[in-house]
Amino acid sequence: MPLKAASMASSPLCACRNHFLSPSQHQQLNFSTVAQLPRLSPSTLQVKDRLNSSSKRRRFFFAAEAVDSSSPSKISISSAAAADKSIVPDDQISLSKISFGVVGLGSGVTLLAYGFGAYFNILPGSEWSAIMLTYGFPVAVIGMALKYAELKPVPCLTYADAEMVREKCATPVLKQVKADVTRFRYGDEQHLDEALPRIFQYNQGGGIPRRSAPVLKMLREEVTEDDKYCLVLVFEAKSLQLSDFEKRQAKFASFFGPGISAEVGKGENDLFEVRLISNTQA
Repeated sequence: MPLKAASMASSPLCACRNHFLSPSQHQQLNFSTVAQLPRLSPSTLQVKDRLNSSSKRRRFFFAAEAVDSSSPSKISISSAAAADKSIVPDDQISLSKISFGVVGLGSGVTLLAYGFGAYFNILPGSEWSAIMLTYGFPVAVIGMALKYAELKPVPCLTYADAEMVREKCATPVLKQVKADVTRFRYGDEQHLDEALPRIFQYNQGGGIPRRSAPVLKMLREEVTEDDKYCLVLVFEAKSLQLSDFEKRQAKFASFFGPGISAEVGKGENDLFEVRLISNTQA
């Protein structure tokens, strides 16, 4: 029986599953027999360590994939924020976008042309020729006068997020500024004709010459990083420096206030930006 037990213990199967032996067989095992049990070689231990490390790496990769699986919600939020930065097309039809000078001049010239054609029997309606000539001439003159005194509207670039908060956050003064400079005006030399002379003090002590006055080129509606409505005035001033605008930063805020803070900056070429930021947060 001892020999049989020793032979069973020397086999790898018995060494791995020695719990199947009876209690009497366990007692008959001596230290020499245990010493003969198969041992793991160093190479085998290295393979085992590699397997353990690879399994840990696999668990790490799975955890990383689990974290990335929650990223689609973040991606959707960022894509929605990017969609809010899309430009709103200005395709609405209103009277503010119609040039009365063009309408008057076109109507007057049409009446005069048809009136002369009808008077000389080239066109039908000779009985109406006198009326068309009578009204066509003053209408054409008024149209030419309006066209001469016409000040074209300034283009406005509006972002979608700014359009959504405009009614809630923009002050009445900012709304009025946008409405005034984005429509045809007649008789004014430039846009913001009342604001700029007071802010830059044309031909006065500490001011600038009138020939160096900045010219408003465009507007931009946007939302700041702290979710505030901002109306950006883009000026072209070839004879001015950034310091000329920085000196009058407080005057911009006070003139277009209350509830407004102003920031100035330098753009490309001879462009300068004045940011009128509403203090009302969305």
